[in-house]
Amino acid sequence: MVVRKDDLHNLIERLQESDQKTALDFLQYLIDRSDKKPNGWEEIDRQEPDDEPLSEEELRQLSSDEGYVSGEDAKREFGLQVDLP
Repeated sequence: MVVRKDDLHNLIERLQESDQKTALDFLQYLIDRSDKKPNGWEEIDRQEPDDEPLSEEELRQLSSDEGYVSGEDAKREFGLQVDLP
């Protein structure tokens, strides 16, 4: 999707002054993120599988519906534009 720079500029102009700093920080984060090579997954792939059994607490948490939010619910609640599991 191509985004016109004028559209971005107009959106930033519409922000309250207090939110413009947040927008600037986020845009800087996106630039910094794109400059870095994602090597975290490569390191994870090189690790040996974890064969430690889950604790009773971990098993209880996995089987509980309390506090669980599906990706679709999070997307709807927070207005996210990405697909979550």
